[in-house]
Amino acid sequence: MKFSVVIHAAPYSAQAAHSALRFSREVLAQGHEIYRLFFFGDGVHNASRLAVVPQDEASLQADWEDLITEQKLDSVVCVTSALRRGILNATEAKRHELDAVSIRDSSEIAGLGQLIDAVTHSDRVVNFG
Repeated sequence: MKFSVVIHAAPYSAQAAHSALRFSREVLAQGHEIYRLFFFGDGVHNASRLAVVPQDEASLQADWEDLITEQKLDSVVCVTSALRRGILNATEAKRHELDAVSIRDSSEIAGLGQLIDAVTHSDRVVNFG
């Protein structure tokens, strides 16, 4: 079965982002496919490379990046949500004349068309948050 996962919750503010990560890992472990991860609203904070967590705590952002990289998943961050929350890639930073890139390399910034595409090409779309 082909899944897409939409993450609405920021890391550390609710259990939803961690639950989405655990769900994604389990789906893959059971032999299913993840067509796309889509970070939306406050969920875009899961793709931030600027968050720093205490050394004795797990970094949910790093855990997402590890999963995305290891499994070669398509990971999209909603452009409108990202810009409002300071999550920028090099293109958006340049366009808005800012000097910082804050998105992790494992994700890309794109529009809601990518979410519509995910809905169209997935057997199930699961939302967290």
